Amino acid sequence: MRINIKVYEDIVSHAWQGFPIEVCGILGGSGDIVTESHRVRNLKASPEHFLMDPREQIAAMESLDARGLELLAFYHSHPLGPASPSAEDIRLAFYPDVITVIISMANPDCPILRAFRIRDMAAQEMDLVIIP
Repeated sequence: MRINIKVYEDIVSHAWQGFPIEVCGILGGSGDIVTESHRVRNLKASPEHFLMDPREQIAAMESLDARGLELLAFYHSHPLGPASPSAEDIRLAFYPDVITVIISMANPDCPILRAFRIRDMAAQEMDLVIIP
């Protein structure tokens, strides 16, 4: 997966603005290139859990579809934890063809962004590259 630098910067900004609450959103684009992000409100407003607002989630997905773009990934932050899926993240991964992107803010000087494909209750890390 390749993520446009502006999208990466928006994810980091979103995670900082929401800190210490988990933030979440949708990433769209074509093929394996993410060209846009859609912030979605976390209804749980928790530092350890998230639940995307279904109305905002559907609106973001419809916006992508209307413009011929694909839903490539869901993202969320781990404000104090690692950039790897929790047991809950794995259990709640209902879209096996959509990548899960996690940003860890545990080290404030160096946010870590990682991508995973979650299928059959197992997470496989995907290559993730930030592009200009």
